[in-house]
Amino acid sequence: MFPEFTLRYARLPEHFFLRFDPVPVKSPRLVAFNRPLAEELGFDLDAFDADQAAEWFSGNAMPQGADPVAQAYAGHQFGHFNPRLGDGRAVLLGEVVDRAGRLRDIQLKGAGMTPFSRGADGRAPLGPVLREYLVSEAMHVLGVPTTRALAAVTTGERVFRRVPEPGAVLTRVATSHLRVGTFQYFAARDDVEAVRTLAEMAIERHYPHLLGPELAEVDEGERYLALVEAVAARQARLVARWMGLGFIHGVMNTDNCSIAGETIDYGPCAFMEAYDPATVFSSIDEGGRYAYRNQPWIAQWNLARLAETLIPLIDDDQERAVARATELIKRFEPLYEAEWLAVMREKLGLATEEECDRALVEAFLEAMKAGRADFTLAFRRLGEAVEEDAPALLERFENDEGLRAWLPGWRERLAREDAGPASIAERMRAVNPLYIPRNHRVEEALAAAAEDDFAPFDTLREVLADPFTEQPGREAYAQPAPPTEAVFRTFCGT
Repeated sequence: MFPEFTLRYARLPEHFFLRFDPVPVKSPRLVAFNRPLAEELGFDLDAFDADQAAEWFSGNAMPQGADPVAQAYAGHQFGHFNPRLGDGRAVLLGEVVDRAGRLRDIQLKGAGMTPFSRGADGRAPLGPVLREYLVSEAMHVLGVPTTRALAAVTTGERVFRRVPEPGAVLTRVATSHLRVGTFQYFAARDDVEAVRTLAEMAIERHYPHLLGPELAEVDEGERYLALVEAVAARQARLVARWMGLGFIHGVMNTDNCSIAGETIDYGPCAFMEAYDPATVFSSIDEGGRYAYRNQPWIAQWNLARLAETLIPLIDDDQERAVARATELIKRFEPLYEAEWLAVMREKLGLATEEECDRALVEAFLEAMKAGRADFTLAFRRLGEAVEEDAPALLERFENDEGLRAWLPGWRERLAREDAGPASIAERMRAVNPLYIPRNHRVEEALAAAAEDDFAPFDTLREVLADPFTEQPGREAYAQPAPPTEAVFRTFCGT
């Protein structure tokens, strides 16, 4: 059933990883399988067998051609550098070439204690596995670059965190698992050749345009600066899309910053409801380092850490190399601002660009903050107010004074668009979702699954698969949490 593996990472020198066979589990059971993704990857679904799939996706059996390894990486965690992290509970089975010709990693998460586990059990509780499954697939449908969830398997065993919980294994798919922290691991050991190897792999795999004829004659340092610039462009687009959805990652450590520009490692993540840019959900982010409003600048900080690892390759003169890298990192701010404004223009129904647009966006956000408006529904219902005030929009604001003052200026701006009200409303519905993974709905599904009831999880999966379309009978899934059910803290589950 598995597609043929094309091993790349496991063929690197052995100090890039540690070979590791997943630790068998007691009684694996497949509880979620992403058939559309499996089709993309080239699985033979005609030969699909749930029992055999459970053996593979739990790590009890290895598909033919797999060469499991735990990848080495380091990372800044909440600003503090740890020189040796690595896959403490994950194993890369290998890479496959999907039906579109793209190389994709297949990884088991929660597969048991690895040499990088640092005393932990290497297992994953069911709740975080299902959370990552739901949120990563929702992000994909919402148009955000992300790792994907292929399967979830329960293990028939308990793991112990705050309380005993059912164990599970997630099968995760990524365009790669190269992270800023991967580069940091080797830079911390002054292994310049290993950093060079990673840089060349990243270029070949994710940025092949840097191998084009226009760069063939430039010096090596220029190519590695171009790599940082390319990663920065993807991070700018990625974080702008997070911000446009009210998404808060929660742990933007450098080991969670993908070189491919994908969202990776869904731990204490959440979607903001009442708009407040200072919102933090992570139970461990006591200082608010990774608050919603800080995400763009943390992305820039992470990129600076990537550039630091490449300093010896950028220029033999360290002072000159630092100056060149610093100048490049400074360009992230206008790059991000342009991406963010493009996202927000779309959300306001604007297809053209005017100087006043940034102020218009900021004024709407201020009105949302003053009115404690739900981020998702305020933008969604705004499309109903193109011509006249809409009750569904006004009722989202506890105080609508700022909104009422803002609406006339927005409508004047829309009047200069080359489209009628119906067309503008339609394109706003296409970018402003109605359904997101609301925290209380996710927690509801996870609590039921812990009692072996997966119906709420399956229903939520169905709802989130079509986030831009009204789904009659499922109106409750669009609503924010009642005060008694609001979720203010989420946990990483490690």
